[in-house]
Amino acid sequence: MTYHITLQPSGHQFTAGANETLLEAALAADIHLPYGCRNGACGACKGHVVSGEVDLGAYQPSTLSEADRAAGQALLCTAHARSDLTLKVREVSRAGEVAPRTLPCRVERMERLAPDVMALWLKLPANERLQFLPGQYLDFLFKDGRRRSFSLANNPEHDALIELHIRHVPGGWFTDQVFSAMKVKDIMRINGPHGSFFLRDSDKPAILLAGGTGYAPMKSILSHALHADAGRHFILYWGARTRADLYQIDGPQQWQAHPRFDFIPVLSEPDTAWPGRSGLVHQAIMADFPSLSGVEVYACGAPPMIDAARRDFLALGLPEDAFYADSFNYQETHEAR
Repeated sequence: MTYHITLQPSGHQFTAGANETLLEAALAADIHLPYGCRNGACGACKGHVVSGEVDLGAYQPSTLSEADRAAGQALLCTAHARSDLTLKVREVSRAGEVAPRTLPCRVERMERLAPDVMALWLKLPANERLQFLPGQYLDFLFKDGRRRSFSLANNPEHDALIELHIRHVPGGWFTDQVFSAMKVKDIMRINGPHGSFFLRDSDKPAILLAGGTGYAPMKSILSHALHADAGRHFILYWGARTRADLYQIDGPQQWQAHPRFDFIPVLSEPDTAWPGRSGLVHQAIMADFPSLSGVEVYACGAPPMIDAARRDFLALGLPEDAFYADSFNYQETHEAR
């Protein structure tokens, strides 16, 4: 059984199944509500039940007091709908509304995805979750004050572990450690989320331009948007040097079953057996779109790719305010992504 949920004051609406929490249902519908733990421990997702019936779930009395319950409050991360509902809540609509937090974490899993790309999965303490908008990044914090920034590759619906894709920068202070000394169960400290790179509300087709590990935030954006069936068309152009550098190509290939998603991988140094597109990835977009006046572009990768794409796309009619970018700096001074 599913129930109809209406939010005040926004008027946003979604449906919730009897076996999913109100927070899970809202996130699945691409409606961002504040949360911190997803198990009733922090109270960040507290909302007011204006009308209807809810099962409060396994909340913690210290977080949802008797006075809160009497006033019609509920923790949306534990509550389940038992009828159609009207809820009064605060929604998260912009990146700045999700306050960065500093948290410890443990390396739960490591996997080399390509010769120079390592995936890390990080586990937060039991009562913590990192809320973020797909496309944002976090910082690793170190005792000497240095920070290293990496985009989040998982989506908000699957936040039990934080997924990062880290490219090895030879001689890089942090990435050398990741590829030679880091091990499962190592303890780290992170701060986030950060960044204004996230999908805007629009009905325009969205072209996503990824270079190398610029695929990480695109994976987060697309897996969330397609899961929520955002109703717009997405085209992912992923540029890499060789076939081995398209390190999780099975994901975009599976998403092609969605009627509003297309995937175009582009290799700059293909071998003779490569059946797909070759050359510079942003030029592949230009070949396919003689005019870019009716789209939005989201670009992630090295600064030269971002700069060339911005220059050439604007010349093809892309409005300046329809180009969103996150430029990855792989120099030792920043060693980001």
